[in-house]
Amino acid sequence: QMQFVESGGGSVQPGGSLRLSCTASGFLFSAYTMGWYRQAPGKQRELAARINPGNVIEYADSVKGRFTISRDNAKQSVTLQMSDLKPEDTAVYYCNAFRATIGINLDYWGQGTQVTVSS
Repeated sequence: QMQFVESGGGSVQPGGSLRLSCTASGFLFSAYTMGWYRQAPGKQRELAARINPGNVIEYADSVKGRFTISRDNAKQSVTLQMSDLKPEDTAVYYCNAFRATIGINLDYWGQGTQVTVSS
């Protein structure tokens, strides 16, 4: 069955850095767009960054220049390097796997990891 192992969340002061990792199994990783989404308290879940099977990357405007997403298909992992963190980056970060196929979208989520940015 599908499984996501997320790691790297924690607490950091403003201006600090964190590295989130997600290792997945149970599906054809290389065929999926892998992404990191985040949800702050009282807000809707939103995209932080995603990378498709062709390594085309999309970032939310709020994280451009500060976050870097990468994938390693051999290790079935996706990483989000976050730097210059701001209090508004505080959220639960979720690993996501998405694939659009004929007739159905395949959309899977990890359990989430907390990132807290506070002085």
